[in-house]
Amino acid sequence: MSETALEPTGSRFDDWSAHLLSTPLRQRLWYWGAPVFVTALAALLRLINLGTPHALVFDETYYVKDAWTLWNNGYESSWGSGNSDDKFTSGNVMAFTKDASYVVHPQLGKWIIALGINLFGPTNAFGWRFSVAVVGVIAVWLIVIITRKLTGSTLIGVIAGALMALDGLAITLSRVSVLDNFLMLFSLVGFYFVILDRGWARERLHDRVLANRAAGGFYTWGPVMWWRPWLMAAGIAFGLACGVKWSGLWFVVAFGIFTVIMDAADRKRERISFWFSAAILKQGPVSFILLVPIAVVSYLATWTSWILSSQGYYRTWIDTHPAEQIHGFFSWVPLWLQDLWFYHQSAYGFHVGLSTPHPYQSNPLLWLVMQRPTSMWYEGSELGQRGCSLAHCSEAINPIANPAIWYAAVAAILYLVYRFIRYREWKVGVVLMGMVAGYLPWLMYLNRTVFSFYSIVFEPYMLIGLAITIGIILGSPSDQRDRRERNTALVAVYGLLVVILTAFFYPVWTGEQTPLWYWQMHMWLPSWV
Repeated sequence: MSETALEPTGSRFDDWSAHLLSTPLRQRLWYWGAPVFVTALAALLRLINLGTPHALVFDETYYVKDAWTLWNNGYESSWGSGNSDDKFTSGNVMAFTKDASYVVHPQLGKWIIALGINLFGPTNAFGWRFSVAVVGVIAVWLIVIITRKLTGSTLIGVIAGALMALDGLAITLSRVSVLDNFLMLFSLVGFYFVILDRGWARERLHDRVLANRAAGGFYTWGPVMWWRPWLMAAGIAFGLACGVKWSGLWFVVAFGIFTVIMDAADRKRERISFWFSAAILKQGPVSFILLVPIAVVSYLATWTSWILSSQGYYRTWIDTHPAEQIHGFFSWVPLWLQDLWFYHQSAYGFHVGLSTPHPYQSNPLLWLVMQRPTSMWYEGSELGQRGCSLAHCSEAINPIANPAIWYAAVAAILYLVYRFIRYREWKVGVVLMGMVAGYLPWLMYLNRTVFSFYSIVFEPYMLIGLAITIGIILGSPSDQRDRRERNTALVAVYGLLVVILTAFFYPVWTGEQTPLWYWQMHMWLPSWV
């Protein structure tokens, strides 16, 4: 036997984990218990002191009040004259009118916010933010499940979930009642369904090709698969994402293209003669029908209360402007749909033309380097003010990502781009497609007023990518022992750094009152102030 064959493998961590998971019961406890633990950690970091501050933070001034009027009137309503924020936070929560308010985002995210408000009462700031916090916790669980599905490793899945649980951008966006967390979750659900469809479609294509060949047949283009339930489920999820913000549309586009590419790869693997044209011209149109119309119907369903109302903004536009009514071939289109189309044209014009300067706007080209985090709330105080016991205190909510997580994730994504080019791994490709859908479209709007916290939508794919990269660094228990020990120690030190920075930044993410000098210690770049 060679000397190389006698070299020890694995690490002390592998020895310990093998002993710990030596029975089926312990394996099941690890399989489910570890994801539950990291999700519970996420819940703790998101729910503790969630009602602080008792103030409408950043764009909560729109979404919380709109959610409450939506719950009561079925459409977003105006608050009349005077300072509506002061009215609402002081307990005068019924000061809204029956007049519709002009809004530029669909209703679904505000309906979900309204559920929390109705559950805990409109005077309770905890209730304003409860729904967004729950969604943030669910996202952590889902990231664990998705990463485990992609890698086959509970450990790597838990690492991905822990990164999301401990990151400042994810924590802050789960504690401020804005829409982006809902967009992130529905897009992530659709992403998971696309992954499930990948296995479903590949297995059934293989079975049908084998059955055809066993019967003496020969596929030129291959079969058409009409029954793809996970692809249809993805259409529903992506449609709901669009029902929060229109940027969910890019997930429909990106993963529609991804599905066609993967169908082509599957047919090539099965040695189908015209695999490329079959994926484009035969299965492609069917996949389009299974994905896009369902997404459209799902999206339209999010407008139900506006459609059923008679007082929603622009709801009777065609009735009062008959010259705008569609005539000719499309005259059959219902008036409510014509109203909705006009509303969409107006909202689109608002979005693309939004260029009002804002002190915390950020160029999307610089999001990956965290050039300008969005300060969502800041309150300075002096001795005796707001409970301040020092000369100067500060309370801040700033979604600065955990630097150890964010910059490592950016590096991991760049590495995965290289890895995909070299090895063509579909599991790497699907993660990168999440980045394409969530980030690249913003590069078309460099002159528009946008904010870096929009990156919460693509952060899950960054963190899944980072976890996959960590798994590659860790290697396998069959690796040579010295290498395995070294890399395990490296990952452990990195994990410790992540935890330390989370503890360090947590007060600045959550509005805790701290000494002014402590807040200043967190402003690592001049552009963060």
